[in-house]
Amino acid sequence: MFILPFGPLIGLLLDILSVAIFGVGVWWIIGWFTGTITLGLFIGGIVMVAFTFLGRFIILLFMGRSGEDEPKMARSSEVQRLKRPDGTELHVEFFGPPQAQPILFTHGIGANSTDWYYAKRLLADRFRLIMWDVTGVGKSGRSPNGDYSLDKMASDLETVLGLAPKPVILVGHSMGGMITLNFCKLFPQHLGKEVAGLVLANTTYINPLRTTTARRFLTAIQKPILTPLMYIVVGLSPLFWLMTWLSYLNGTSLIPNRIFTFSGHQTKGQVDFMSLLQCLCSQGVMAKQMLGMFKYDATSALPRINVPTLIIAADVDRGCIPEASVFMNRQIPASRLFMCTPSGHGSMMEQNEQFMTAVAEFAPSVLATR
Repeated sequence: MFILPFGPLIGLLLDILSVAIFGVGVWWIIGWFTGTITLGLFIGGIVMVAFTFLGRFIILLFMGRSGEDEPKMARSSEVQRLKRPDGTELHVEFFGPPQAQPILFTHGIGANSTDWYYAKRLLADRFRLIMWDVTGVGKSGRSPNGDYSLDKMASDLETVLGLAPKPVILVGHSMGGMITLNFCKLFPQHLGKEVAGLVLANTTYINPLRTTTARRFLTAIQKPILTPLMYIVVGLSPLFWLMTWLSYLNGTSLIPNRIFTFSGHQTKGQVDFMSLLQCLCSQGVMAKQMLGMFKYDATSALPRINVPTLIIAADVDRGCIPEASVFMNRQIPASRLFMCTPSGHGSMMEQNEQFMTAVAEFAPSVLATR
C-alpha cells in the first residue's frame, strides 16, 4: 500500500475492491440458498470467493520470469535483543564470520530485515552482516508511545551500532537510507570513527514525495488528502491489515508492487515476496512512518558527511527518481554514484548481483582509504 508514487491511493482502492469482491461473492452465495439469487449469480459468487483466496496464483503468471533463487525469509540463530529507554525492543541478527569486516543494514518501509536475502547469500562468506528490524516491524517490538519518526529510528540505529565491530559500514535502502542520513544529521560524531562509510540505496535526502515521479501532484495533495488518509489508516489499522491480506491473496496488490518496485526484469518470487512482507507489517505503523517521512529533510547534513559514501540508484526507479541520487552525489564530498540497470526501486532484489558486487567492492576500498 505504501509504495510510492501512487501506492497509498492505489493501495486503498485495491483494498476496497478486494473487500467488495469477497463481500458480493458471499452475498450471492447466501442469496442462492435463501432463494433470492439466480443460478448465474450463484456461480459468479463462487468464482469471486475463489478468486479472493486463489487469484494470486493467476496474477503471478504475469509478474515476471521464474527465478532459480527466489527470496526467502531466512533468519539467523545468532540474535540479540536491545531494550531502548522508551521500552522498545529491537531485534538484531548476525551473519558471517565474526572477525570479518562489518556491514550494518537498514531496510525500507513495508519490509523487515529478511528483504536483505541476497545480501546474506552473496556477502555473508566475506563480511560480518548485522541486520535489524526497525521499530514496529518484523521481530522488533512496537513503540510504547507510538513514536515512529525518523529521529526515533535514527536513535535506534545508533543503539544497534553499539553491537557492531568497529569501524562499520552503514547500508540503508529506501526509508533505511533516510534513517541513515538522519543518523548522520543527529549523530555526526560517529562519522569517521565508529562509522567508516555509507551506502545509500534508492533513497532520498528530503520528503520522498518531492523526489518521486508525479511529485508535483503528490506534494499538492499531501496535506489535503495523503496526511488525513494516513491518520485514517492509523485509526483503522486492523481493518486495513485485513484488507491488505485480501489484496495479497487475490493478487491485486502484486500489480502496483510490480509497477512501482521493479522495472520488468524481476522474478515472480521477488514480486510475491515484497508483497507478502507488506502484509506482515502493521498498516498503522507504516502510516506513522510515512507521516514521519513527510517531515524529513537531511539536506543540510549532506555536505558535512566526511566518510566515503556509495550512492546506489536505479535507472527505472519510480519511487525515488535517479536525480535525487545525482544531487546527493554532488553534495556529499567523498561520494560515488553507481547505477543499477535495468532496475526499479527494489534494486537489491531485481539486480541483486550488481547491487551486492558494488557493495562488496566498495567495502574494502573504505578500509584502504582509512
